Amino acid sequence: MEAESRKLLLLAPILLCCFMARSEAQSQHIGVNYGEVADNLPPPDATARLLKSTAITKLRLYGVDAGVIRALAGTGVSLVLGVANGDIPAIAADPNAAAGWLAANVLPFLPASAISVVAVGNEVLESGDAALAAALLPAMQNLRAAAVAAGDAAAAGIKFSTVNTMAVLAQSDPPSTGAFRPDAAAQLQGILGFLSRTGAPFMVNPYPYFAYQSDPRPDTLAFCLFHPNAGRLDAGSRITYANMFDAQVDAVKSALGRAGYGAVDIVVAETGWPTRGDPTEQGATVDNARAYVSNLVAHLRSGAGTPLMPGRPVDTYLFALYDEDLKPGPASERSFGLYHTDLTMAYDAGLTSDAATTTPTPTTPTSPSKGSGGWCVASAGATDAQLQTDLDYACSQVGVDCGAIQPGGACFQPNTVRAHAAYAMNQLYQAAGGHPWNCDFRQSATLTSTNPSYGSCVFTGGQ
Repeated sequence: MEAESRKLLLLAPILLCCFMARSEAQSQHIGVNYGEVADNLPPPDATARLLKSTAITKLRLYGVDAGVIRALAGTGVSLVLGVANGDIPAIAADPNAAAGWLAANVLPFLPASAISVVAVGNEVLESGDAALAAALLPAMQNLRAAAVAAGDAAAAGIKFSTVNTMAVLAQSDPPSTGAFRPDAAAQLQGILGFLSRTGAPFMVNPYPYFAYQSDPRPDTLAFCLFHPNAGRLDAGSRITYANMFDAQVDAVKSALGRAGYGAVDIVVAETGWPTRGDPTEQGATVDNARAYVSNLVAHLRSGAGTPLMPGRPVDTYLFALYDEDLKPGPASERSFGLYHTDLTMAYDAGLTSDAATTTPTPTTPTSPSKGSGGWCVASAGATDAQLQTDLDYACSQVGVDCGAIQPGGACFQPNTVRAHAAYAMNQLYQAAGGHPWNCDFRQSATLTSTNPSYGSCVFTGGQ
């Protein structure tokens, strides 16, 4: 017994280390926007401490805030900086202006601060300003050339992109029809070629909240909030989508493919849900904001990706860190904050460090507890939409490892929602103790005494 205890004590730190590494990997795709249209923001060092207490690993600034950048130096939080729309014409016209902008706004912070992307302009292609849109690519090219010529490895590694709204698409529903607006095609072809050559991402702002505002179908709110719903069939791809976020991102993926640049990565530069709105803004509530953001965070941590990008969750920047009390427009515009400016949570979105690194209760998957019985698998009557929701949920839970159903994993084939959901459901069932009530999943799962393992794919459990 003493020898076995020593083995367990030696094994525990290894398990904890591996779990924490997996938790960090699960959170690496989660960022947040730092808007500054406010007169009551906390000091930069307070914001830095707040971010360090969360699972957030990325921060997007809309410009360059030296205080915030310096406060985050050495923290490991990577930064997206922004070039103001008004600076684009000068940078596009003169390489020296580009070098000057870089020297003033980027080089002084390297290498202490981790600057990953510079977003050149914000929503330029949807601004209606043809001259500004035409200047966008030359500005990106000049800044990239200045970064390479700076003789600084950290500067040379920075990607240069620009941020677009979903309005850059002429069509997005269903996702397989995704296509860019013809009037933006000339600028986009050059920009996409630049992104492809330099390995920079296409940055876009999908907002299921705004889709909900304009979509009167009765299931739209559930579809937007990742709640159980019947799903929506894309007749073109024959894919049933379980949530609006995946549908919007895949519409962008389709548009990139249709333009000839399907290999360009996508980054979600903004997405969020307001906690309040004007009387005419249906759905702007704290409960809906909590549901959307927390379910999105779980979806990203699951590693599921989207139907067109399975196993490849996109880097996603939540909007926003704080409410911005000086923003014009409807009440919702001032109410997207994850945190109040007194540093208290607006709602719990599952972003605290504890949520990402809590140590799971030790379990032995190959020897479930005495209360366990058999295996938990998908029920015959469950739809793909239900199972996708259950798959995302199970893979986001502490102690569940869905690595086997990722590409290259022992259980990746058959690559179907039903097969992957069955594996994930069983993983959670066994980790939770293997009791009958652990295999409910809103009645989309069932217990079986027949071992569902096949080939090299092993479902843990049994009697």
